[in-house]
Amino acid sequence: MINRIPAKDFIEQSQSTLVIDVRSGKEYDQGHIRRAINLPLFNDEERAIIGVLYKNSGREASVLKGLELTGPKLTDFVKKLHSLTDNKKVLVHCWRGGLRSESMAWLFSLAGYQVSLLEGGYKAYRRFIREEFSKQARIILLGGMTGTGKTELLRLLSKKGEQVIDIENIACHKGSVFGGLGQSDQPTNEQFENNIFDEWKIMDPSKIIWMEDESRTIGNISIPDPLFEQMGRAPMVKVETGLAERITRLVKDYSGFEKYALNEALQKISEKLGGTNTKAAMAALEAGDFTKVVELTLAHYDKAYAYSLFKREKSKIHAVLLEARDDDKNVSLILQTGKSIL
Repeated sequence: MINRIPAKDFIEQSQSTLVIDVRSGKEYDQGHIRRAINLPLFNDEERAIIGVLYKNSGREASVLKGLELTGPKLTDFVKKLHSLTDNKKVLVHCWRGGLRSESMAWLFSLAGYQVSLLEGGYKAYRRFIREEFSKQARIILLGGMTGTGKTELLRLLSKKGEQVIDIENIACHKGSVFGGLGQSDQPTNEQFENNIFDEWKIMDPSKIIWMEDESRTIGNISIPDPLFEQMGRAPMVKVETGLAERITRLVKDYSGFEKYALNEALQKISEKLGGTNTKAAMAALEAGDFTKVVELTLAHYDKAYAYSLFKREKSKIHAVLLEARDDDKNVSLILQTGKSIL
Protein backbone atom coordinates (compact mmCIF):
# COMPACT_ATOMS: atom_id res chain seq x y z
CA MET A 1 0.00 0.00 0.00
CA ILE A 2 1.36 3.42 -1.02
CA ASN A 3 0.15 6.81 0.30
CA ARG A 4 1.24 10.34 -0.55
CA ILE A 5 1.42 12.68 2.43
CA PRO A 6 2.35 16.37 2.80
CA ALA A 7 5.59 17.52 4.46
CA LYS A 8 3.93 18.29 7.80
CA ASP A 9 2.55 14.76 8.17
CA PHE A 10 5.74 13.21 6.83
CA ILE A 11 7.82 15.02 9.47
CA GLU A 12 5.45 14.01 12.27
CA GLN A 13 5.53 10.36 11.23
CA SER A 14 9.33 10.42 10.86
CA GLN A 15 9.61 10.62 14.66
CA SER A 16 8.56 6.98 14.93
CA THR A 17 8.94 5.56 11.41
CA LEU A 18 12.04 4.85 9.34
CA VAL A 19 12.76 7.38 6.58
CA ILE A 20 14.46 6.18 3.40
CA ASP A 21 16.09 8.85 1.23
CA VAL A 22 16.55 7.35 -2.25
CA ARG A 23 18.54 10.26 -3.69
CA SER A 24 22.20 9.85 -4.64
CA GLY A 25 24.92 10.04 -2.00
CA LYS A 26 26.02 13.48 -3.17
CA GLU A 27 22.50 14.85 -2.83
CA TYR A 28 22.15 13.29 0.61
CA ASP A 29 25.46 14.71 1.83
CA GLN A 30 24.44 18.20 0.72
CA GLY A 31 21.42 18.07 3.01
CA HIS A 32 18.94 15.52 4.32
CA ILE A 33 16.16 15.00 6.83
CA ARG A 34 17.81 14.13 10.12
CA ARG A 35 17.80 10.39 10.89
CA ALA A 36 16.91 9.58 7.27
CA ILE A 37 18.82 6.58 5.89
CA ASN A 38 20.34 6.96 2.45
CA LEU A 39 19.45 4.05 0.17
CA PRO A 40 20.12 5.53 -3.28
CA LEU A 41 18.26 4.14 -6.25
CA PHE A 42 21.15 5.43 -8.37
CA ASN A 43 24.64 6.28 -7.21
CA ASP A 44 26.19 9.60 -8.24
CA GLU A 45 27.71 8.22 -11.44
CA GLU A 46 24.51 6.45 -12.48
CA ARG A 47 22.46 9.56 -11.80
CA ALA A 48 24.78 11.60 -14.04
CA ILE A 49 24.50 9.03 -16.86
CA ILE A 50 20.70 9.07 -16.71
CA GLY A 51 20.62 12.86 -16.59
CA VAL A 52 22.71 13.17 -19.74
CA LEU A 53 20.63 10.50 -21.48
CA TYR A 54 17.38 12.28 -20.57
CA LYS A 55 18.73 15.54 -21.96
CA ASN A 56 20.02 14.03 -25.20
CA SER A 57 17.58 11.21 -25.92
CA GLY A 58 14.44 11.90 -23.89
CA ARG A 59 12.45 10.33 -21.07
CA GLU A 60 11.88 6.87 -22.55
CA ALA A 61 15.58 6.21 -23.10
CA SER A 62 16.47 7.40 -19.60
CA VAL A 63 13.75 5.24 -18.01
CA LEU A 64 15.00 2.15 -19.85
CA LYS A 65 18.54 2.88 -18.70
CA GLY A 66 17.28 3.33 -15.16
CA LEU A 67 15.59 -0.07 -15.26
CA GLU A 68 18.78 -1.62 -16.58
CA LEU A 69 20.82 -0.13 -13.74
CA THR A 70 18.42 -0.87 -10.90
CA GLY A 71 17.24 -4.34 -11.91
CA PRO A 72 20.21 -6.23 -10.40
CA LYS A 73 19.91 -4.22 -7.15
CA LEU A 74 16.25 -4.80 -6.29
CA THR A 75 16.82 -7.80 -4.03
CA ASP A 76 19.55 -5.97 -2.15
CA PHE A 77 17.26 -2.97 -1.58
CA VAL A 78 14.65 -5.15 0.10
CA LYS A 79 17.22 -7.05 2.16
CA LYS A 80 18.68 -3.76 3.34
CA LEU A 81 15.26 -2.49 4.37
CA HIS A 82 14.61 -5.72 6.30
CA SER A 83 17.87 -5.15 8.20
CA LEU A 84 16.91 -1.57 9.10
CA THR A 85 13.47 -2.06 10.61
CA ASP A 86 11.01 -4.58 11.99
CA ASN A 87 8.20 -2.12 11.42
CA LYS A 88 6.15 -2.77 8.29
CA LYS A 89 5.70 0.96 7.76
CA VAL A 90 8.31 3.07 5.97
CA LEU A 91 8.58 6.64 4.69
CA VAL A 92 10.27 7.26 1.33
CA HIS A 93 11.31 10.37 -0.57
CA CYS A 94 13.49 11.59 -3.41
CA TRP A 95 14.08 15.15 -4.65
CA ARG A 96 10.71 16.04 -6.21
CA GLY A 97 8.59 13.01 -5.33
CA GLY A 98 8.95 11.55 -8.82
CA LEU A 99 10.08 8.32 -10.42
CA ARG A 100 12.89 7.47 -8.01
CA SER A 101 10.75 7.45 -4.88
CA GLU A 102 7.76 5.97 -6.73
CA SER A 103 9.90 3.09 -7.98
CA MET A 104 11.32 2.32 -4.56
CA ALA A 105 7.87 2.65 -2.98
CA TRP A 106 6.49 0.12 -5.47
CA LEU A 107 9.29 -2.30 -4.59
CA PHE A 108 8.85 -1.92 -0.84
CA SER A 109 5.07 -2.24 -1.17
CA LEU A 110 5.57 -5.47 -3.15
CA ALA A 111 7.73 -6.70 -0.25
CA GLY A 112 4.84 -6.18 2.16
CA TYR A 113 5.50 -2.69 3.53
CA GLN A 114 3.02 0.13 3.98
CA VAL A 115 4.79 3.01 2.24
CA SER A 116 4.16 6.74 2.58
CA LEU A 117 5.71 9.05 0.00
CA LEU A 118 6.66 12.65 0.71
CA GLU A 119 4.45 14.70 -1.58
CA GLY A 120 6.69 17.02 -3.58
CA GLY A 121 9.80 15.29 -2.25
CA TYR A 122 12.72 16.76 -0.34
CA LYS A 123 12.18 20.03 -2.21
CA ALA A 124 8.77 20.37 -0.54
CA TYR A 125 10.35 19.58 2.85
CA ARG A 126 12.85 22.41 2.38
CA ARG A 127 10.09 24.84 1.44
CA PHE A 128 8.03 23.76 4.45
CA ILE A 129 10.78 24.29 7.03
CA ARG A 130 11.54 27.80 5.81
CA GLU A 131 7.85 28.63 6.13
CA GLU A 132 7.91 27.25 9.68
CA PHE A 133 10.83 29.52 10.60
CA SER A 134 8.62 32.47 9.63
CA LYS A 135 5.88 31.57 12.11
CA GLN A 136 5.88 33.89 15.11
CA ALA A 137 7.45 32.44 18.25
CA ARG A 138 8.23 33.91 21.69
CA ILE A 139 11.99 34.16 21.21
CA ILE A 140 14.23 35.87 23.77
CA LEU A 141 17.86 36.38 22.85
CA LEU A 142 20.60 35.97 25.41
CA GLY A 143 23.15 38.64 24.57
CA GLY A 144 26.38 39.91 26.05
CA MET A 145 30.00 40.68 25.28
CA THR A 146 32.42 37.89 24.37
CA GLY A 147 33.39 35.93 27.47
CA THR A 148 30.26 36.50 29.53
CA GLY A 149 29.48 32.76 29.47
CA LYS A 150 26.32 32.83 27.38
CA THR A 151 26.70 29.23 26.18
CA GLU A 152 26.94 27.90 29.72
CA LEU A 153 23.99 30.03 30.76
CA LEU A 154 21.91 28.53 27.96
CA ARG A 155 22.82 25.06 29.24
CA LEU A 156 21.74 26.04 32.74
CA LEU A 157 18.46 27.41 31.42
CA SER A 158 17.87 24.13 29.61
CA LYS A 159 18.52 22.19 32.82
CA LYS A 160 15.85 24.34 34.47
CA GLY A 161 13.36 23.08 31.92
CA GLU A 162 13.44 26.13 29.66
CA GLN A 163 13.16 25.80 25.88
CA VAL A 164 16.61 26.43 24.41
CA ILE A 165 18.00 26.25 20.88
CA ASP A 166 21.79 26.34 20.95
CA ILE A 167 22.59 27.64 17.46
CA GLU A 168 26.35 27.52 17.98
CA ASN A 169 26.23 23.88 19.05
CA ILE A 170 24.23 23.01 15.94
CA ALA A 171 26.68 25.03 13.79
CA CYS A 172 29.73 23.34 15.39
CA HIS A 173 31.21 26.82 15.80
CA LYS A 174 31.29 29.47 18.53
CA GLY A 175 31.07 32.45 16.20
CA SER A 176 34.42 34.24 16.38
CA VAL A 177 37.53 33.44 14.31
CA PHE A 178 38.54 31.24 17.24
CA GLY A 179 35.12 29.58 17.30
CA GLY A 180 36.04 26.58 15.16
CA LEU A 181 38.82 25.44 17.49
CA GLY A 182 38.08 22.08 19.07
CA GLN A 183 34.89 21.68 17.03
CA SER A 184 33.91 18.97 14.56
CA ASP A 185 33.50 19.91 10.90
CA GLN A 186 30.62 22.28 10.21
CA PRO A 187 27.61 20.88 8.36
CA THR A 188 26.66 22.26 4.95
CA ASN A 189 24.46 25.34 5.12
CA GLU A 190 21.51 23.26 3.94
CA GLN A 191 22.07 20.63 6.61
CA PHE A 192 22.53 23.34 9.23
CA GLU A 193 19.05 24.66 8.45
CA ASN A 194 17.61 21.13 8.60
CA ASN A 195 19.29 20.52 11.96
CA ILE A 196 17.97 23.79 13.41
CA PHE A 197 14.49 22.82 12.28
CA ASP A 198 14.86 19.48 14.05
CA GLU A 199 15.04 21.49 17.29
CA TRP A 200 12.57 24.18 16.22
CA LYS A 201 9.78 21.70 15.47
CA ILE A 202 9.64 20.40 19.05
CA MET A 203 9.40 23.87 20.59
CA ASP A 204 6.11 25.16 21.97
CA PRO A 205 5.73 28.59 20.27
CA SER A 206 3.42 29.78 23.06
CA LYS A 207 6.31 29.52 25.54
CA ILE A 208 9.64 31.35 25.65
CA ILE A 209 12.37 30.02 23.38
CA TRP A 210 15.87 31.08 24.47
CA MET A 211 18.54 31.59 21.82
CA GLU A 212 21.92 33.29 21.84
CA ASP A 213 22.28 36.61 20.07
CA GLU A 214 24.17 35.67 16.90
CA SER A 215 25.53 37.23 13.75
CA ARG A 216 23.89 36.00 10.57
CA THR A 217 27.06 34.07 9.68
CA ILE A 218 28.59 31.52 12.05
CA GLY A 219 31.87 30.27 10.67
CA ASN A 220 31.16 29.26 7.08
CA ILE A 221 27.39 28.89 7.36
CA SER A 222 24.45 31.22 7.87
CA ILE A 223 21.26 31.27 9.91
CA PRO A 224 18.24 30.92 7.56
CA ASP A 225 16.81 34.32 6.64
CA PRO A 226 13.27 33.83 8.05
CA LEU A 227 14.65 32.79 11.44
CA PHE A 228 17.33 35.47 11.52
CA GLU A 229 14.76 38.15 10.74
CA GLN A 230 12.59 36.91 13.61
CA MET A 231 15.60 36.91 15.92
CA GLY A 232 16.27 40.51 14.89
CA ARG A 233 12.83 41.53 16.19
CA ALA A 234 13.13 39.61 19.45
CA PRO A 235 13.82 41.21 22.84
CA MET A 236 17.18 40.56 24.47
CA VAL A 237 18.43 39.84 27.94
CA LYS A 238 21.94 41.26 27.86
CA VAL A 239 24.16 39.74 30.53
CA GLU A 240 27.04 41.77 31.94
CA THR A 241 30.06 40.79 34.02
CA GLY A 242 33.46 42.23 34.88
CA LEU A 243 36.28 42.40 32.34
CA ALA A 244 38.62 40.36 34.54
CA GLU A 245 36.11 37.53 34.78
CA ARG A 246 35.60 37.54 31.02
CA ILE A 247 39.33 37.38 30.40
CA THR A 248 39.76 34.52 32.87
CA ARG A 249 36.99 32.54 31.18
CA LEU A 250 38.42 33.06 27.69
CA VAL A 251 41.96 32.14 28.76
CA LYS A 252 40.56 28.93 30.23
CA ASP A 253 38.56 28.18 27.06
CA TYR A 254 41.31 28.80 24.50
CA SER A 255 44.78 28.55 26.08
CA GLY A 256 44.81 24.78 25.68
CA PHE A 257 44.86 24.94 21.88
CA GLU A 258 48.04 24.74 19.82
CA LYS A 259 49.77 28.08 19.31
CA TYR A 260 49.83 27.64 15.53
CA ALA A 261 46.01 27.35 15.48
CA LEU A 262 45.62 30.48 17.62
CA ASN A 263 48.14 32.27 15.41
CA GLU A 264 46.16 31.40 12.29
CA ALA A 265 43.01 32.77 13.90
CA LEU A 266 44.77 36.02 14.82
CA GLN A 267 45.93 36.40 11.22
CA LYS A 268 42.31 36.38 10.08
CA ILE A 269 41.48 39.51 12.09
CA SER A 270 44.86 41.24 11.72
CA GLU A 271 43.42 44.07 9.63
CA LYS A 272 40.74 44.76 12.21
CA LEU A 273 43.18 44.56 15.09
CA GLY A 274 45.68 46.83 13.35
CA GLY A 275 49.35 46.18 12.74
CA THR A 276 50.59 47.20 16.17
CA ASN A 277 48.02 45.19 18.11
CA THR A 278 48.47 42.17 15.87
CA LYS A 279 52.24 42.14 16.43
CA ALA A 280 51.75 42.57 20.17
CA ALA A 281 49.16 39.76 20.29
CA MET A 282 51.40 37.39 18.35
CA ALA A 283 54.39 38.21 20.54
CA ALA A 284 52.27 37.58 23.65
CA LEU A 285 51.05 34.30 22.20
CA GLU A 286 54.60 33.16 21.51
CA ALA A 287 55.54 34.06 25.07
CA GLY A 288 52.56 32.15 26.46
CA ASP A 289 50.94 35.33 27.82
CA PHE A 290 47.36 34.34 26.98
CA THR A 291 45.90 37.05 29.18
CA LYS A 292 47.54 39.69 27.01
CA VAL A 293 46.30 37.99 23.83
CA VAL A 294 42.73 38.01 25.13
CA GLU A 295 42.95 41.66 26.23
CA LEU A 296 44.08 42.75 22.78
CA THR A 297 41.50 40.74 20.86
CA LEU A 298 38.63 41.63 23.20
CA ALA A 299 39.03 45.28 22.30
CA HIS A 300 38.09 44.38 18.72
CA TYR A 301 35.20 42.10 19.63
CA ASP A 302 33.75 44.51 22.19
CA LYS A 303 33.74 47.30 19.63
CA ALA A 304 32.04 45.07 17.05
CA TYR A 305 29.39 43.89 19.52
CA ALA A 306 28.70 47.42 20.73
CA TYR A 307 28.03 48.41 17.12
CA SER A 308 25.63 45.48 16.63
CA LEU A 309 23.71 46.59 19.75
CA PHE A 310 23.61 50.16 18.47
CA LYS A 311 21.55 48.96 15.49
CA ARG A 312 18.97 47.31 17.75
CA GLU A 313 15.90 48.90 19.27
CA LYS A 314 17.07 50.09 22.69
CA SER A 315 13.75 49.40 24.42
CA LYS A 316 14.15 45.69 23.63
CA ILE A 317 17.52 45.34 25.37
CA HIS A 318 17.31 44.47 29.08
CA ALA A 319 20.59 44.33 31.03
CA VAL A 320 21.28 41.85 33.82
CA LEU A 321 24.40 42.17 35.96
CA LEU A 322 25.68 38.68 36.75
CA GLU A 323 26.95 37.62 40.14
CA ALA A 324 30.43 36.07 40.04
CA ARG A 325 30.34 32.29 40.58
CA ASP A 326 26.65 32.19 41.51
CA ASP A 327 24.99 30.24 38.70
CA ASP A 328 21.66 29.70 40.43
CA LYS A 329 21.21 33.39 41.16
CA ASN A 330 22.26 34.38 37.64
CA VAL A 331 19.80 32.00 36.01
CA SER A 332 17.04 33.23 38.31
CA LEU A 333 17.81 36.83 37.35
CA ILE A 334 17.74 35.96 33.65
CA LEU A 335 14.44 34.08 33.98
CA GLN A 336 12.86 36.86 36.01
CA THR A 337 13.89 39.44 33.44
CA GLY A 338 12.83 37.31 30.50
CA LYS A 339 9.38 36.63 31.87
CA SER A 340 8.86 40.31 32.60
CA ILE A 341 9.42 41.35 28.98
CA LEU A 342 7.19 38.81 27.22
